[in-house]
Amino acid sequence: MGSNPLDLRGNATAHNHPPLAGDHAATDLQRQPSHAATLGTLMDEMPVTALHRFVVWVVGIGLFFDMYEIFLVSSIGSALQNQFGIDRHSADFKLLLASAFIGMFFGSLCLGSLADRIGRRKAFVFNLLWYSAFSLIGAFSVNAEMLVICRFLTGIGVGAIYPVADSYLSEILPKERRGRLAAWAYTASYLAVPLVGFLAVWLNPQHIAGIAGWRIILAVGSIGAVFVLFVQHRLPESPRWLLARGRIDEAHATLRRFADSAGVTLPAIVSEGPAARRATMIGERIAVLRHAPYGKRYLMLTVFHLFQAFGYYGFGTLASLVVKSRGFNVTDSTLFMALSFLGYPVGSLLSIPLLNWIERRTLVIAAILSIAAFGLGFAYSGNAALILAFGVLTTCASNVFSNAYHVYQAEIFPSRVRSTAIGSTYALSRIMSGLLPFILLPVLNEHGAGAMFGVISVALLIVAIAVRTLGPLTTRRSQDEINPV
Repeated sequence: MGSNPLDLRGNATAHNHPPLAGDHAATDLQRQPSHAATLGTLMDEMPVTALHRFVVWVVGIGLFFDMYEIFLVSSIGSALQNQFGIDRHSADFKLLLASAFIGMFFGSLCLGSLADRIGRRKAFVFNLLWYSAFSLIGAFSVNAEMLVICRFLTGIGVGAIYPVADSYLSEILPKERRGRLAAWAYTASYLAVPLVGFLAVWLNPQHIAGIAGWRIILAVGSIGAVFVLFVQHRLPESPRWLLARGRIDEAHATLRRFADSAGVTLPAIVSEGPAARRATMIGERIAVLRHAPYGKRYLMLTVFHLFQAFGYYGFGTLASLVVKSRGFNVTDSTLFMALSFLGYPVGSLLSIPLLNWIERRTLVIAAILSIAAFGLGFAYSGNAALILAFGVLTTCASNVFSNAYHVYQAEIFPSRVRSTAIGSTYALSRIMSGLLPFILLPVLNEHGAGAMFGVISVALLIVAIAVRTLGPLTTRRSQDEINPV
């Protein structure tokens, strides 16, 4: 069967053109100069293909193990206290909780921009292999100090992978389905959160063949590297990144790979003068981020990531300790946490239609205010049923928020600086997450859960104001329209 041409609304059609002899479906657009388009336009209007879906699921599986690592230590914290004799009020325990997040700061800051230098595909695979290796080494820790070092090194890879994934998905997905398809990748990743919670409930008290359960939980985090090694050769590079680097022939070849997967024939491709728009050195990328309209967006994202971690990671990291502070025992608090973590994949699934129906900026604001409201309900609930209900609602809202902002932050910068912009600001959320045990645990211990969630709510209100006043609208807009220069 012959392939169908691509019109600029993303449909395989022959709109306004007579059919060719022997092909009643459409005209070959390569023979119609009036249909010439830029590479960016063709990627925005491309029908969703099997290749798009393959990238979405590979990225989703990679992020699954990323999210597994993020929530791991909070899930096995009680077991580690018993294993190494660490008191939950001690600086050692706070450092154990914080170590991975501190590593994430350095990874996001230093390796987040790596994708702007070596490409989205290579950076994604490198970061996944990095954190999988150190997660496995951490399973063999002989003392708390070794585990802290391994969690720090694991965090370096974990911190870099989300900025890379956000950039990768934003650049290859068509504009009409960009939010929904990216949300599927994030949804796959958040299935890891209840998994690690329930693994902790099951394995924390166990020794299997003489191996402590928490070590098995750590080792599971390295499985993702095995999968990605088998499929990484099939992952395409981002055509937008290739074009931004001046690798025009490779960009067009990868574009044709997407077109072949869609069964469409490409029109002539208009030159976009990539050499004039390249920003290959870090200083050049920073210069781009200082000019309009990106300076204001970069400021917004800086404020955003300084404070959003209070809501998202503050709850995820400290939820079990909040429940324990209300008088429940270790097993009950771990089970409450595992059950409330079911809200993460549910919220992620809920975000899929919402990202299509609601403007991204509006959804980010509504979701983060919901986290504040439900978190306060969690803090002031007087019985187990309400604690669980508000816990689920908080985690559900958290992932509507998370999916919306991951899509949003990748849309508001051009390909040549996208990973640098996301990585350098995302690093702030990681270091803030590392500091949260030192900020919020004293408030929890001295003033209670209500005061702690009051602090979180103020931080989230600052985020909402920053997004509303400084953030652009993006839903259903092309990348070239959102990022005009």
